Amino acid sequence: MPMSDSPVLKAIYERRSVRQFLDAEVSRECVMEALNAACWAPSGLNNQPWRFAVVRDAGLKDALAALTRYSSTIKSSALLVAVLLDTQASYDRTKDCQAIGACIQNMLLSLHSMDLGAVWIGEILSNAERAVKILQLPERLELMAVVAVGHPAHGNQQSHRRPVEELIVLEK
Repeated sequence: MPMSDSPVLKAIYERRSVRQFLDAEVSRECVMEALNAACWAPSGLNNQPWRFAVVRDAGLKDALAALTRYSSTIKSSALLVAVLLDTQASYDRTKDCQAIGACIQNMLLSLHSMDLGAVWIGEILSNAERAVKILQLPERLELMAVVAVGHPAHGNQQSHRRPVEELIVLEK
C-alpha cells in the first residue's frame, strides 16, 4: 500500500491542535473510546503508568483554567482529560513519562479520527500540585498534561514542520 493511502499516516499528517470549540457536548462513548486507545500505547514492562481524570464540571474547569494562560481554551472545551502518572505504578520515570507521551498521542489521534478536536496543554504543569489538589486526587498521582476536548469551532488550523533533512543529525 502506498504511504499516502495509509489511514494512520493520514491521521498523523491531518491532526492539528484545536483551541476553539463549539458549545456542544462530547459523548461518554467517544471519551471512553479515546481513553481506550490511549491505553494501548506502549509502556516499559507493560506497567501502564497513566491514569485519567475526566472533568466536565464547569466549576472544576474554571478552577483549572485559573492555573494556566490557556484559560479560554479550557473553559470553552466540552471536557478536560487530566493525564497523570501513577508514581506507585512507575518503575522508571523517564520511560514512564515517554509512555505517557505516547498515550496522549494515541488519545489525540483517536479524537481526531472521531472528528473531535483536542489540544495537549503542558503549560499547566507549573501548577501541577495545585491542579491535583483541586481535583482532590491522591498525592501519588502526578499531573503530566491536561487535554482539552471538544467539537472544533472551525477546521482551519494551520501548522508546518521543518524539513526532516534539517533534523537528521546522523545517517550512515
